[in-house]
Amino acid sequence: MKRRVIIYLVVIFISLLIIFLPPFFEKRTMFCNDRTPYNQCSSIKPYICQNGTLVEKASYCGCVNADDEFGDRCISLFQNNSKRITLSYTLNGKEGEINFTAYKGMYDYLSKLPRYISSKSDKEISLLDFKLRSLDDTNQAELLLPLVVEIENLAKNKDDQARIAVSIVQNIPFGNSNRTTNFGDIKIEYFRYPYEVLYDFEGVCGEKSELLAFLLREIGYGSAFLYYSKENHEALGIKCPAGKGMDNTGYCFIETTGPSIISDYKTEYIGFGQLDSIPEIIPIQGEGVFGERNFYEYKDAKTLDKIRERARNYGTINYFQHFQFQNFVKKYGLEVFDGVSFE
Repeated sequence: MKRRVIIYLVVIFISLLIIFLPPFFEKRTMFCNDRTPYNQCSSIKPYICQNGTLVEKASYCGCVNADDEFGDRCISLFQNNSKRITLSYTLNGKEGEINFTAYKGMYDYLSKLPRYISSKSDKEISLLDFKLRSLDDTNQAELLLPLVVEIENLAKNKDDQARIAVSIVQNIPFGNSNRTTNFGDIKIEYFRYPYEVLYDFEGVCGEKSELLAFLLREIGYGSAFLYYSKENHEALGIKCPAGKGMDNTGYCFIETTGPSIISDYKTEYIGFGQLDSIPEIIPIQGEGVFGERNFYEYKDAKTLDKIRERARNYGTINYFQHFQFQNFVKKYGLEVFDGVSFE
Protein backbone atom coordinates (compact mmCIF):
# COMPACT_ATOMS: atom_id res chain seq x y z
CA MET A 1 0.00 0.00 0.00
CA LYS A 2 2.80 2.35 0.95
CA ARG A 3 4.64 1.52 -2.28
CA ARG A 4 1.53 2.36 -4.35
CA VAL A 5 1.24 5.76 -2.66
CA ILE A 6 4.89 6.54 -3.43
CA ILE A 7 4.47 5.54 -7.10
CA TYR A 8 1.31 7.65 -7.31
CA LEU A 9 3.10 10.71 -5.89
CA VAL A 10 6.02 10.23 -8.27
CA VAL A 11 3.63 10.11 -11.24
CA ILE A 12 1.96 13.35 -10.09
CA PHE A 13 5.36 15.03 -9.60
CA ILE A 14 6.54 14.05 -13.11
CA SER A 15 3.23 15.26 -14.60
CA LEU A 16 3.64 18.63 -12.93
CA LEU A 17 7.19 18.90 -14.24
CA ILE A 18 5.99 18.20 -17.78
CA ILE A 19 3.34 20.94 -17.48
CA PHE A 20 5.25 23.70 -15.71
CA LEU A 21 8.95 23.20 -16.43
CA PRO A 22 9.14 23.83 -20.24
CA PRO A 23 8.34 27.57 -20.01
CA PHE A 24 11.44 28.09 -17.87
CA PHE A 25 13.63 26.78 -20.69
CA GLU A 26 11.86 28.53 -23.54
CA LYS A 27 13.54 31.57 -25.01
CA ARG A 28 11.73 34.55 -23.52
CA THR A 29 11.09 37.50 -25.81
CA MET A 30 12.26 40.78 -24.33
CA PHE A 31 10.65 44.12 -25.18
CA CYS A 32 11.32 47.83 -24.99
CA ASN A 33 8.82 50.03 -23.19
CA ASP A 34 6.81 50.62 -26.38
CA ARG A 35 6.47 46.79 -26.74
CA THR A 36 8.97 46.59 -29.60
CA PRO A 37 10.88 43.27 -29.34
CA TYR A 38 14.62 43.39 -28.79
CA ASN A 39 16.66 44.02 -31.96
CA GLN A 40 13.60 44.96 -34.00
CA CYS A 41 12.61 48.33 -35.44
CA SER A 42 10.00 50.41 -33.67
CA SER A 43 6.97 51.77 -35.50
CA ILE A 44 8.61 55.16 -34.93
CA LYS A 45 11.45 55.52 -37.42
CA PRO A 46 14.44 55.34 -37.17
CA TYR A 47 14.39 53.70 -33.71
CA ILE A 48 15.41 50.14 -32.87
CA CYS A 49 15.02 48.32 -29.55
CA GLN A 50 18.47 47.60 -28.10
CA ASN A 51 18.98 46.33 -24.55
CA GLY A 52 15.62 47.72 -23.45
CA THR A 53 16.08 51.21 -24.92
CA LEU A 54 14.90 52.74 -28.18
CA VAL A 55 17.88 54.18 -30.05
CA GLU A 56 18.30 55.71 -33.50
CA LYS A 57 19.43 53.28 -36.20
CA ALA A 58 18.49 54.80 -39.54
CA SER A 59 21.00 52.62 -41.40
CA TYR A 60 18.89 49.59 -40.39
CA CYS A 61 15.35 50.93 -39.77
CA GLY A 62 15.27 53.71 -42.35
CA CYS A 63 13.64 57.14 -42.13
CA VAL A 64 10.12 58.42 -42.79
CA ASN A 65 11.58 60.22 -45.78
CA ALA A 66 14.38 58.28 -47.47
CA ASP A 67 16.22 61.49 -48.34
CA ASP A 68 16.57 62.32 -44.62
CA GLU A 69 18.87 59.38 -43.84
CA PHE A 70 22.30 60.44 -42.61
CA GLY A 71 24.22 57.55 -41.09
CA ASP A 72 22.14 56.28 -38.17
CA ARG A 73 20.18 59.51 -37.86
CA CYS A 74 17.32 61.05 -39.81
CA ILE A 75 17.99 64.70 -40.58
CA SER A 76 14.95 66.64 -41.76
CA LEU A 77 15.32 69.76 -43.85
CA PHE A 78 13.47 71.52 -41.00
CA GLN A 79 16.20 70.64 -38.48
CA ASN A 80 18.12 73.90 -38.45
CA ASN A 81 18.78 76.60 -35.84
CA SER A 82 18.35 74.32 -32.85
CA LYS A 83 17.72 75.23 -29.25
CA ARG A 84 17.53 73.08 -26.10
CA ILE A 85 14.35 73.05 -24.03
CA THR A 86 14.16 71.55 -20.55
CA LEU A 87 10.81 69.83 -19.97
CA SER A 88 10.06 69.13 -16.31
CA TYR A 89 7.71 66.51 -14.88
CA THR A 90 6.70 64.94 -11.57
CA LEU A 91 5.93 61.22 -11.39
CA ASN A 92 4.60 59.95 -8.06
CA GLY A 93 6.64 62.46 -6.08
CA LYS A 94 9.83 62.18 -8.10
CA GLU A 95 10.90 65.10 -10.26
CA GLY A 96 12.57 64.58 -13.61
CA GLU A 97 13.60 66.39 -16.77
CA ILE A 98 13.81 65.76 -20.50
CA ASN A 99 16.22 67.84 -22.56
CA PHE A 100 14.49 68.26 -25.90
CA THR A 101 16.01 69.82 -29.01
CA ALA A 102 13.62 72.09 -30.93
CA TYR A 103 14.29 73.61 -34.34
CA LYS A 104 13.39 77.01 -35.71
CA GLY A 105 13.13 75.49 -39.18
CA MET A 106 10.05 73.51 -38.11
CA TYR A 107 8.74 76.49 -36.15
CA ASP A 108 8.96 78.73 -39.21
CA TYR A 109 7.33 76.08 -41.43
CA LEU A 110 4.35 75.75 -39.09
CA SER A 111 4.00 79.51 -38.62
CA LYS A 112 3.41 79.91 -42.36
CA LEU A 113 0.57 77.38 -42.51
CA PRO A 114 -2.94 78.89 -42.76
CA ARG A 115 -5.03 78.96 -39.57
CA TYR A 116 -8.23 78.38 -41.52
CA ILE A 117 -9.57 75.47 -43.57
CA SER A 118 -10.96 76.14 -47.02
CA SER A 119 -13.52 73.73 -48.41
CA LYS A 120 -14.91 73.48 -51.92
CA SER A 121 -17.58 70.99 -50.89
CA ASP A 122 -20.83 71.49 -49.01
CA LYS A 123 -19.44 69.64 -46.01
CA GLU A 124 -19.50 71.74 -42.87
CA ILE A 125 -16.08 72.27 -41.27
CA SER A 126 -16.10 70.97 -37.69
CA LEU A 127 -13.92 71.71 -34.68
CA LEU A 128 -12.52 68.19 -35.06
CA ASP A 129 -11.27 69.09 -38.55
CA PHE A 130 -9.22 71.91 -37.06
CA LYS A 131 -7.88 69.63 -34.33
CA LEU A 132 -6.84 66.90 -36.74
CA ARG A 133 -5.16 69.45 -38.98
CA SER A 134 -2.93 70.39 -36.05
CA LEU A 135 -2.29 66.80 -34.94
CA ASP A 136 -1.77 65.09 -38.28
CA ASP A 137 0.83 67.24 -40.01
CA THR A 138 3.44 64.64 -41.04
CA ASN A 139 6.38 67.06 -41.04
CA GLN A 140 5.57 68.13 -37.48
CA ALA A 141 5.15 64.51 -36.38
CA GLU A 142 8.65 63.61 -37.57
CA LEU A 143 10.17 66.09 -35.10
CA LEU A 144 7.65 65.52 -32.29
CA LEU A 145 7.95 61.72 -32.16
CA PRO A 146 11.46 61.83 -30.63
CA LEU A 147 9.79 63.32 -27.53
CA VAL A 148 7.40 60.35 -27.44
CA VAL A 149 10.43 58.02 -27.57
CA GLU A 150 12.07 59.92 -24.70
CA ILE A 151 8.93 59.48 -22.61
CA GLU A 152 8.61 55.78 -23.44
CA ASN A 153 12.26 55.16 -22.52
CA LEU A 154 11.62 56.60 -19.06
CA ALA A 155 8.94 54.15 -17.87
CA LYS A 156 7.95 50.53 -18.56
CA ASN A 157 4.41 51.07 -17.30
CA LYS A 158 2.20 52.63 -20.00
CA ASP A 159 0.15 54.55 -17.44
CA ASP A 160 3.37 56.05 -16.06
CA GLN A 161 4.28 57.11 -19.59
CA ALA A 162 0.93 58.90 -19.82
CA ARG A 163 1.52 60.49 -16.40
CA ILE A 164 4.89 61.84 -17.55
CA ALA A 165 3.32 63.25 -20.72
CA VAL A 166 0.54 64.93 -18.71
CA SER A 167 2.98 66.46 -16.23
CA ILE A 168 5.31 67.71 -18.99
CA VAL A 169 2.48 69.61 -20.70
CA GLN A 170 1.08 70.93 -17.42
CA ASN A 171 4.50 72.33 -16.49
CA ILE A 172 4.86 74.29 -19.73
CA PRO A 173 3.95 77.88 -18.73
CA PHE A 174 0.59 79.31 -19.71
CA GLY A 175 0.89 82.13 -22.21
CA ASN A 176 -0.79 83.70 -25.25
CA SER A 177 1.18 84.35 -28.41
CA ASN A 178 -0.51 87.77 -28.86
CA ARG A 179 -0.29 87.18 -32.61
CA THR A 180 -2.93 87.37 -35.29
CA THR A 181 -3.19 86.03 -38.82
CA ASN A 182 -5.19 87.14 -41.83
CA PHE A 183 -8.28 85.40 -43.19
CA GLY A 184 -9.04 87.53 -46.23
CA ASP A 185 -9.56 91.02 -44.84
CA ILE A 186 -10.25 89.69 -41.35
CA LYS A 187 -7.64 89.30 -38.65
CA ILE A 188 -8.09 86.19 -36.50
CA GLU A 189 -6.26 84.98 -33.40
CA TYR A 190 -3.12 82.99 -34.13
CA PHE A 191 -3.41 79.44 -32.78
CA ARG A 192 -0.17 77.50 -32.33
CA TYR A 193 0.54 73.96 -33.47
CA PRO A 194 1.79 71.49 -30.81
CA TYR A 195 5.42 71.87 -31.91
CA GLU A 196 5.17 75.66 -31.66
CA VAL A 197 4.02 75.29 -28.05
CA LEU A 198 7.23 73.37 -27.32
CA TYR A 199 9.41 75.86 -29.18
CA ASP A 200 7.82 78.91 -27.54
CA PHE A 201 7.67 77.00 -24.24
CA GLU A 202 4.22 78.40 -23.54
CA GLY A 203 0.64 77.95 -24.66
CA VAL A 204 -3.01 78.58 -23.82
CA CYS A 205 -5.47 75.87 -22.80
CA GLY A 206 -6.43 74.71 -26.31
CA GLU A 207 -2.86 74.75 -27.61
CA LYS A 208 -1.50 72.76 -24.67
CA SER A 209 -4.40 70.30 -24.91
CA GLU A 210 -3.50 69.60 -28.54
CA LEU A 211 0.12 68.90 -27.60
CA LEU A 212 -1.01 66.46 -24.90
CA ALA A 213 -3.51 64.82 -27.27
CA PHE A 214 -0.67 64.17 -29.74
CA LEU A 215 1.56 62.62 -27.06
CA LEU A 216 -1.17 60.43 -25.58
CA ARG A 217 -2.31 59.21 -29.00
CA GLU A 218 1.22 58.16 -29.91
CA ILE A 219 1.73 56.43 -26.55
CA GLY A 220 -1.48 54.53 -27.26
CA TYR A 221 -4.34 56.15 -25.33
CA GLY A 222 -7.76 57.30 -26.42
CA SER A 223 -8.57 60.91 -25.62
CA ALA A 224 -11.05 63.68 -26.33
CA PHE A 225 -11.03 67.45 -26.29
CA LEU A 226 -13.44 68.92 -23.74
CA TYR A 227 -14.58 72.35 -24.89
CA TYR A 228 -16.54 74.51 -22.43
CA SER A 229 -18.11 77.24 -24.58
CA LYS A 230 -19.65 79.15 -21.66
CA GLU A 231 -16.30 79.49 -19.90
CA ASN A 232 -14.32 79.60 -23.17
CA HIS A 233 -12.03 76.91 -21.77
CA GLU A 234 -10.61 73.71 -23.18
CA ALA A 235 -9.26 70.67 -21.34
CA LEU A 236 -8.48 67.11 -22.37
CA GLY A 237 -10.15 63.86 -21.44
CA ILE A 238 -8.35 60.51 -21.37
CA LYS A 239 -10.18 57.19 -21.72
CA CYS A 240 -10.57 55.65 -18.27
CA PRO A 241 -12.44 52.77 -16.58
CA ALA A 242 -16.24 52.69 -16.62
CA GLY A 243 -17.79 54.55 -13.71
CA LYS A 244 -14.74 56.76 -13.13
CA GLY A 245 -15.09 59.07 -16.09
CA MET A 246 -16.49 62.57 -15.78
CA ASP A 247 -20.31 62.46 -15.83
CA ASN A 248 -20.26 58.95 -17.37
CA THR A 249 -18.55 60.20 -20.52
CA GLY A 250 -15.87 57.49 -20.40
CA TYR A 251 -13.18 60.18 -20.20
CA CYS A 252 -11.31 61.43 -17.14
CA PHE A 253 -10.66 65.16 -17.02
CA ILE A 254 -7.13 66.54 -17.43
CA GLU A 255 -6.43 70.24 -16.85
CA THR A 256 -3.51 71.17 -19.11
CA THR A 257 -2.88 74.79 -18.06
CA GLY A 258 -1.05 73.84 -14.86
CA PRO A 259 -0.24 70.95 -12.50
CA SER A 260 -3.34 69.06 -11.36
CA ILE A 261 -4.48 65.52 -10.66
CA ILE A 262 -5.89 63.41 -13.49
CA SER A 263 -9.72 63.17 -13.04
CA ASP A 264 -9.88 66.34 -10.88
CA TYR A 265 -12.48 68.49 -12.66
CA LYS A 266 -13.56 70.57 -9.65
CA THR A 267 -10.64 72.94 -9.43
CA GLU A 268 -11.27 76.68 -9.08
CA TYR A 269 -10.54 79.04 -12.00
CA ILE A 270 -9.85 82.74 -11.68
CA GLY A 271 -12.83 84.68 -12.99
CA PHE A 272 -15.55 82.03 -12.96
CA GLY A 273 -14.84 79.47 -10.22
CA GLN A 274 -15.57 75.87 -11.11
CA LEU A 275 -16.56 74.66 -14.57
CA ASP A 276 -20.33 74.17 -14.44
CA SER A 277 -21.35 73.91 -18.11
CA ILE A 278 -21.60 70.71 -20.14
CA PRO A 279 -18.58 70.42 -22.44
CA GLU A 280 -18.60 69.54 -26.11
CA ILE A 281 -16.73 66.24 -26.39
CA ILE A 282 -14.48 65.84 -29.42
CA PRO A 283 -12.99 62.30 -29.46
CA ILE A 284 -9.54 61.55 -30.90
CA GLN A 285 -8.69 58.11 -32.26
CA GLY A 286 -7.07 55.78 -29.72
CA GLU A 287 -8.03 52.63 -27.83
CA GLY A 288 -5.87 52.57 -24.69
CA VAL A 289 -7.65 53.02 -21.34
CA PHE A 290 -5.83 54.77 -18.51
CA GLY A 291 -5.93 53.47 -14.93
CA GLU A 292 -7.27 49.95 -15.44
CA ARG A 293 -4.83 48.50 -12.89
CA ASN A 294 -3.90 51.25 -10.45
CA PHE A 295 -5.86 54.47 -10.81
CA TYR A 296 -4.66 56.12 -7.60
CA GLU A 297 -5.36 59.59 -9.02
CA TYR A 298 -9.10 58.95 -8.87
CA LYS A 299 -9.09 58.50 -5.09
CA ASP A 300 -6.62 61.35 -4.55
CA ALA A 301 -8.76 63.77 -6.60
CA LYS A 302 -11.80 63.00 -4.45
CA THR A 303 -9.77 63.57 -1.28
CA LEU A 304 -8.42 66.86 -2.61
CA ASP A 305 -11.94 68.03 -3.45
CA LYS A 306 -13.02 67.41 0.17
CA ILE A 307 -10.05 69.47 1.36
CA ARG A 308 -10.98 72.33 -0.98
CA GLU A 309 -14.63 72.16 0.10
CA ARG A 310 -13.59 72.43 3.75
CA ALA A 311 -11.33 75.39 2.93
CA ARG A 312 -14.13 77.16 1.01
CA ASN A 313 -16.73 76.65 3.71
CA TYR A 314 -14.65 77.34 6.82
CA GLY A 315 -11.44 79.03 5.69
CA THR A 316 -9.50 76.37 7.58
CA ILE A 317 -8.40 72.76 7.14
CA ASN A 318 -7.33 70.43 9.91
CA TYR A 319 -3.79 69.15 10.38
CA PHE A 320 -4.56 65.76 8.87
CA GLN A 321 -5.94 67.47 5.74
CA HIS A 322 -2.89 69.73 5.73
CA PHE A 323 -0.68 66.62 5.76
CA GLN A 324 -2.71 65.09 2.92
CA PHE A 325 -2.48 68.25 0.85
CA GLN A 326 1.28 68.57 1.35
CA ASN A 327 1.58 64.97 0.18
CA PHE A 328 -0.38 65.83 -2.98
CA VAL A 329 1.82 68.90 -3.57
CA LYS A 330 4.88 66.66 -3.63
CA LYS A 331 3.23 63.74 -5.44
CA TYR A 332 1.84 65.82 -8.32
CA GLY A 333 3.82 69.06 -8.16
CA LEU A 334 0.72 71.07 -7.22
CA GLU A 335 0.65 74.69 -6.16
CA VAL A 336 -0.09 75.52 -2.51
CA PHE A 337 -3.18 77.14 -1.03
CA ASP A 338 -3.05 80.87 -0.34
CA GLY A 339 -4.74 82.47 2.67
CA VAL A 340 -5.90 79.22 4.30
CA SER A 341 -5.29 78.65 8.00
CA PHE A 342 -4.96 75.32 9.78
CA GLU A 343 -6.79 74.16 12.90
